[in-house]
Amino acid sequence: MNNPKHIKHNGSAMMEFALVLPMLLLLVFGIIEFGTALYDKAVITNASREGARKGVIFKTPAVTDDEIKATVANACANRLITFGAPVDPEVDIQPPPGTARTAGTPLSVTVTYQFTGLMLGELISAISGEKTLTASTTMVIE
Repeated sequence: MNNPKHIKHNGSAMMEFALVLPMLLLLVFGIIEFGTALYDKAVITNASREGARKGVIFKTPAVTDDEIKATVANACANRLITFGAPVDPEVDIQPPPGTARTAGTPLSVTVTYQFTGLMLGELISAISGEKTLTASTTMVIE
């Protein structure tokens, strides 16, 4: 059987673990970061869709840009994963205010959000700049 005299404890396993652990942690946190970014992208895509739908419905008086922006803000408010950062997506509406919005013309709502991330987001943004997520929805006014 195994004789304790033949077992060597030279610390090679601990050394291998010390070399592999940082790469393993980078991989795990990278997966979490990427998943969070994809989730936030889905949230702002849905928010742009809700804002566009709000803007194209027939209503008297017509829906204002402020109402569209409020709809987008409400769609993002409790759904974005921000890790404590403020939720402040930018909303761009085309055609701009003052332009006649008549039935059959397109209305586009674009939502832009600065993704902060957990830990790797700050590390990556220091290297490549902030990550901006953008979603746009165009619908025809009813």
